[in-house]
Amino acid sequence: MPENSDIAKKPLEVISTKKEKLDLASYTFGKMPPQARELEEAVLGAMLLESNAVATVIDILRPESFYVYAHQLIYQAILNLFHKSKPVDILTVTEELRHMGRLEEVGGAFYISELTNRLASAANVEHHARIVAQKHIQRELIRISGEVIRDAYEETTDVFELLDRAEQGLYSIAERNLRRNYEKMSTLLSRSLNQLDQLRNHQDMLTGVPSGFTELDRVTGGWQKSDLIIIAARPGMGKTSFVLSIARNAAVDYNKPVAIFSLEMSSVQLVNRLMSAEAELPAEKLRRGNLEPFEWEQLTHKADRLAEAPIFIDDTPAINIFELRAKCRRLKSHHKVELFIVDYLQLMSASPDSRAGNREQEISNISRALKSIAKELETPFIAISQLSRAVEVRGGTRRPQLSDLRESGAIEQDADLVLFIYRAEYYKLEVDENQNPTRGLGEIIIAKHRNGALKNVYVRFIDKYAKFTDAHIPALHTGASDVGSESGAVITRMSRMNEEPEEDNGEIF
Repeated sequence: MPENSDIAKKPLEVISTKKEKLDLASYTFGKMPPQARELEEAVLGAMLLESNAVATVIDILRPESFYVYAHQLIYQAILNLFHKSKPVDILTVTEELRHMGRLEEVGGAFYISELTNRLASAANVEHHARIVAQKHIQRELIRISGEVIRDAYEETTDVFELLDRAEQGLYSIAERNLRRNYEKMSTLLSRSLNQLDQLRNHQDMLTGVPSGFTELDRVTGGWQKSDLIIIAARPGMGKTSFVLSIARNAAVDYNKPVAIFSLEMSSVQLVNRLMSAEAELPAEKLRRGNLEPFEWEQLTHKADRLAEAPIFIDDTPAINIFELRAKCRRLKSHHKVELFIVDYLQLMSASPDSRAGNREQEISNISRALKSIAKELETPFIAISQLSRAVEVRGGTRRPQLSDLRESGAIEQDADLVLFIYRAEYYKLEVDENQNPTRGLGEIIIAKHRNGALKNVYVRFIDKYAKFTDAHIPALHTGASDVGSESGAVITRMSRMNEEPEEDNGEIF
């Protein structure tokens, strides 16, 4: 018998200065952590016996999935061999552990050979591996719960940061352990055809959350799941009015739950704007409360419709990305919110203790976090952004371009859709360069569209109600031969998503 056989016979409570931290919380309650040692041995033995078992298990388990530390080391050695495209058997695994300097820690070559004697066949290795993975998930839940309980007793703990860490920990468990498996082309093709068949029966051809603007929805198909949509413009162009019109259309006309995070205006101010637009009463009359009896009746009637709309407004000032993520998760879970809106991005902070520093890097972090939230919750996320003053000094028609996005190029990079709001009337231009009247007319310039074409969509802006509606205008003179859309209200451009922004030459693209 090998000289290290005595080590192999010892209980595997092993053998390492790196003790298992995940046990601490469970011992507090006087219970042993969930585990399946026999199945761990069976899984490792199956991989030592059959090469096909390695390919099956590697997508299910990671080294930390094993409870026994010696088993973690053995599995890591198997992974090393697999990644080097070397054969996996008793001899190669033993040699790899010797090369790692961990052979004695696992009980020597004798213990490795003993693993193959624990089962007769590797036929059920996938089922065994999934049980091992489930035990690991249980231990991780216990660990995170223990940490939350421990930190919750600390007086110095920031409760909102603790809440975010707890939620992030739970989501990370699902992300790491509940992976999607690959699917065959036949399965995917069948699913795609079924989806297309369903879409064929939709008259509006919308695949996402509707904006309520006919031409815009025709271009985008609605706001798509997991997309980050940036809506940018200079001050006074009507950014907030535009997103409020979007929120109102989605919630009132299509009954889609919408959440608005307003960092600039109070919730009451937003509601007043919504009521002004809905009842078509001047905003200043609402601010003064100077309404005629028939206007009060009109306001009350329209307010009932708004009251039933699934709109949720949060006006927490200077909200940070951790608070935003936590709130979005709860709104998604409790109210099935299908569209999130932030007004506006530059007023956010990356963390609760943000200090003065590199603002561009902070905006980059916020932008990436917003995209991460949209992808995690599979919900479209609209963020308003400011534009730099370069628009004002450039001259010409002063139409914005991607390089005008303020403080960070990461906004352009992370966004799936970038929309600019441009109103020539704001610059005292009565007609545009093609002699089209500009009064009450606005352009929604789709400057980046990861999954579609770039177009200019015309909308109507009603200043006294701070309200955007469909343009409903006859064909415009564009000075170009390739006018998109049968209504003439959309101007199509070739996608320049991967090109450098060009200088504005005063033409409608």
